[in-house]
Amino acid sequence: MDFVEAAVAESARVSGGLAGQAGVLREMAGRIAACLGAGSTVYLCGNGGSAADAQHVAAEFVGRFAADRIPLPAEALTTNASALTAIGNDYEFGEVFARQVDARVRGGDVLAGISTSGNSENVVRAMARAGKRGAATLGFTGSAESRILGVSDVCLRVGSRETPRIQEAHILAWHIICGLVEEEMFGNGPPRSG
Repeated sequence: MDFVEAAVAESARVSGGLAGQAGVLREMAGRIAACLGAGSTVYLCGNGGSAADAQHVAAEFVGRFAADRIPLPAEALTTNASALTAIGNDYEFGEVFARQVDARVRGGDVLAGISTSGNSENVVRAMARAGKRGAATLGFTGSAESRILGVSDVCLRVGSRETPRIQEAHILAWHIICGLVEEEMFGNGPPRSG
């Protein structure tokens, strides 16, 4: 196979493995729906492509995914450049999300940490702090054993160690979760093709 065919085949294989983690995806969606139904907030964090995923997912909740419904409170901790640079400069980069967690996250909230390696110091610290504050912690990572497992109430481990394939599966997982949350909260079925 050439590069294109090989990449598509591997992406399909890795993403297809999510079907075997349907229980994890449903549990995550249930925790998020319970949080949002109680008027609490979903927070998300990650670095690089995972930061972009955090913003993407927050937008799905605040805007809409597939259903025309009320906006749901969600925030990516990656979007305030002033906070990120001030905390990174005055403290250290490992604190850029944890300090925001200390300022915002409360019991009943959800913090989702997205890290393809599972070892991003700033994500791990944020999740540990959120857990101490009584928030539910959801981890999104790859197949490798990692630190994020120890700070996650529920963790989705994508069956790959390749960053691009993990990221592709993460966004599919999040789209499934968004559909499940809308179904649970508003009675709308998950999005269907056609």
